Amino acid sequence: MAVVKGGEVFQAKMAELAAARKTFATATVVRVEGSSSAKPGAKAIIDQDGKILLGWVGGGCAESAVRTEALRCIAMERPEMITLDMMDELAGVGMPCGGKMDVYIEPVLPQPELLIVGHGRIAETLATLGALMGFSIAVNDPGAEAAAFPKGARVVNEDFDFSETPIGERTYVVIATLHKNDHIWLEKAIEGNAAYVALIASRHRSKIVLDLLAERGADAARLESVWAPAGLDLGAATPEEIALSIVSQIVALRRGGTAGALRDAGAGGDETAAERVIYQCEADAAD
Repeated sequence: MAVVKGGEVFQAKMAELAAARKTFATATVVRVEGSSSAKPGAKAIIDQDGKILLGWVGGGCAESAVRTEALRCIAMERPEMITLDMMDELAGVGMPCGGKMDVYIEPVLPQPELLIVGHGRIAETLATLGALMGFSIAVNDPGAEAAAFPKGARVVNEDFDFSETPIGERTYVVIATLHKNDHIWLEKAIEGNAAYVALIASRHRSKIVLDLLAERGADAARLESVWAPAGLDLGAATPEEIALSIVSQIVALRRGGTAGALRDAGAGGDETAAERVIYQCEADAAD
């Protein structure tokens, strides 16, 4: 029993945002205990700035808490079940209506892109593994042949002004140019605030390129975030193993992993849809 005017309107808005590659989250009231202004099935769409675009899941601090938690879920790229405890009319998160409300929040993000600059066996394996991990694949190199890359990969062969593959916050960039314009691509990736930037090169070559960019005025903090040489220390020897080490690093960084052995990791539980209980109305971080 959603409070929005028809489920079709809600679904249409989600489809519109997804088609425009917008980041947002949905919030659904799944259970109510006691009295609550929102009822089970109530839904809302919250954008990446914490604004409710459509729907309603309760007013006052309940809405504020949902908006704030939606931003957390978007940042973590994972869903979460939260409980809003409104039993205490002084400290509770909502109006003094004396109830509890479980809300399931699910982030919806555009598909991340793996941009591979270069061609060859490492690039081809990177594309294959990246596609398996759910990335859209773009390859930019004059020598790249579309037949060597997964179906659906966008292959750019002519890009004289380096503009055919724009870079943004959800772009993961791996530079495998064998030293051809690698410094230019690094600058482009840094300026585009890419989610991940890696250079396939030796330690010696990596230092030369990074020092050059520092001399050209590149931001020191962003240079520090560049993975050069690229990948995890797997003892990789073959092109396929090198590609695996890079994709493994991307997954670890994206999912907040340590890249250490699971045997040695802490014994934390499954947090895919962890539950948080919120008792107090905090300042609205979404404003």
